[in-house]
Amino acid sequence: MSKVTRIGVTFPPELLKDFDEVISKMGYESRSKAIQDAVRLYVSERKWLKEENTTQTGILLMVYDHEVKGLESELTETQHHHSSLISSTMHIHLGERDCLEAIAVKGKASEIHELSDELTTRRGVKILKTMIVTV
Repeated sequence: MSKVTRIGVTFPPELLKDFDEVISKMGYESRSKAIQDAVRLYVSERKWLKEENTTQTGILLMVYDHEVKGLESELTETQHHHSSLISSTMHIHLGERDCLEAIAVKGKASEIHELSDELTTRRGVKILKTMIVTV
């Protein structure tokens, strides 16, 4: 069995209240397990940024306003420019103007970061979340 290290963590009262409500609804039996999972997710989301030359796999989740003039063609052009990274895409209509696009990527971390930055900076892109899986 691996060793466990105990640590102390301080929380603002409202954050702890919100955290407890969320983990209770999810069915966690202890804060420790929930905090471990949260830290694991945080490390996974950030670790890939340091490893620019390694191959990474993940998803870019993007919400954008499809009525912004020229945006859809810019997004398509950018994705074609980075086609060696893109395994698949899925497009979902969220409402009258907003669309969600999930872009599955695999390649060098630096190239995924470049693609993410290019998409994020387009006028009309509201949210871009990069989720890289590191195991």
